[in-house]
Amino acid sequence: MLFCSRLSLSIYLVMANTYHQIYIHLIFAVKGRQSFLKKEYRHDFFKVMFSLIKDLGHFPICVNGMSDHVHCLVGLNPDMKISELVKDLKTKSSHFLSDKRWSNSKFQWQNGYGAFSYSKSQIDKVYKYILNQEEHHKTMSFREEYIGFLKKFEIEFKNEYLFEFYPDEI
Repeated sequence: MLFCSRLSLSIYLVMANTYHQIYIHLIFAVKGRQSFLKKEYRHDFFKVMFSLIKDLGHFPICVNGMSDHVHCLVGLNPDMKISELVKDLKTKSSHFLSDKRWSNSKFQWQNGYGAFSYSKSQIDKVYKYILNQEEHHKTMSFREEYIGFLKKFEIEFKNEYLFEFYPDEI
């Protein structure tokens, strides 16, 4: 249920003498119990998200997730803000899902997101991690996973500002 690219992860040329290599792992969550990403259309939805990332000017590497959250591995265009990418990706993907009526109610993402940076040498490991979401979530809840990322990256957080977490039901 994923959509990934194994294209060359080469350095991008933005303008003469400007080179970059910025890899970001984004995580964001679905809002509301009635709006879970149902398994029967998840693959198609992740394919759309992959295309949206590309249309927004970034390099999509992998998109996958579960019923209540999504992971995106992105080669970031340094001329654009991460916050703008997430805002536009959430808006466009919400409209897509609402138009498709794949949800029992109006689809929405929760506020906020996680953004974690990696070096090129770590990309294959992150790619495989995102690829194997269903396997990870047999033994770990989304809450445990997300708090694990925050702790691993030594990001201070307050429980009251975390996502609303739901049991894995769908």
